[in-house]
Amino acid sequence: MVKEEGSTSGFRVVDRRAFAADGSRKEETLSEERSAETAAGPQAIPPRETEGEPRGPFEDDSSRFEMLVSYLSTTAMFQLGLMAGPSGERIPADLPNAQRTLDLLEVLQEKTQGNLTAHESRLLEDVLYELRMSFVEMQKRQARKSK
Repeated sequence: MVKEEGSTSGFRVVDRRAFAADGSRKEETLSEERSAETAAGPQAIPPRETEGEPRGPFEDDSSRFEMLVSYLSTTAMFQLGLMAGPSGERIPADLPNAQRTLDLLEVLQEKTQGNLTAHESRLLEDVLYELRMSFVEMQKRQARKSK
């Protein structure tokens, strides 16, 4: 494609080689270009428009929140020993880490209070209730085993 004269593309080609074709040093030209660039200042890059563009694998903020809650609750279930491992093996309960994951879900609930839809709020409440009940049951089982 041939470029029409007078039109600019926003790109500028600068020959920064230190020597001319005849082998002589081009120090004056280089210092002039640097001073011109310094005077103009850095060019700001405009922010990328994101409105209307896909946000990745998730459709909206609601499904992203649900995915986070699902991830944390699944992690807690593994830590409580309620889910089998990838090969179907039984995973022993790890109550201290399960407690930490429950704490994370509680912090999420506290920090998002008033900013969730009714569906999201109910989802988080239900997940926390079920995990707390399972945690208490696992504590009772471990206490019985240790006797």
